[in-house]
Amino acid sequence: MNSMPTKVSPKVLNYASHVDDNTLTQAAETARLPFVHPHIALMPDAHFGKGSAVGTVIPTTGAVIPAAVGVDIGCGMIAVQTRLRAADIDGMDLGRLRRTIEDAIPLSPGNYNRGLDRFEFTRPRIDALAEQATKDGVDLSHSPKWREQLGSLGGGNHFIELCLDEGDVVWLFLHSG
Repeated sequence: MNSMPTKVSPKVLNYASHVDDNTLTQAAETARLPFVHPHIALMPDAHFGKGSAVGTVIPTTGAVIPAAVGVDIGCGMIAVQTRLRAADIDGMDLGRLRRTIEDAIPLSPGNYNRGLDRFEFTRPRIDALAEQATKDGVDLSHSPKWREQLGSLGGGNHFIELCLDEGDVVWLFLHSG
């Protein structure tokens, strides 16, 4: 993530390291709306979307844009401060770390979940959720893969990222489905 944003147009700040031209154009168009104030900001996960770029912060005055949220409305985000400092991960095999994380947290909306018994707690948790859905009258037929999706990262713009703060402390940041 860029620590300092790049000013892409008069009302667009870009915090993304990599962003395509279509996303930049879409962001500039959104920023021209009369109620956008003071500017919009493209986050590290920004990419072309329907109507407005996904991963865009759009502050407004006197207006709400429900469609701007799009399919990200159910996403979860969390940042966790670790005990590590930048020096602790310097020279670390980050490729190996990535593979370890991907083995523990499958990518996609459950497509790479190899089973429903990955961990000791997986099956009991699935059974408890299914029982709760039945008890509450929740119809899960619209989402037949919910069991495989449980514990996955999700699809689209979801990510896990290691970040450093101003004090060189390592943070783990998660954006999931």
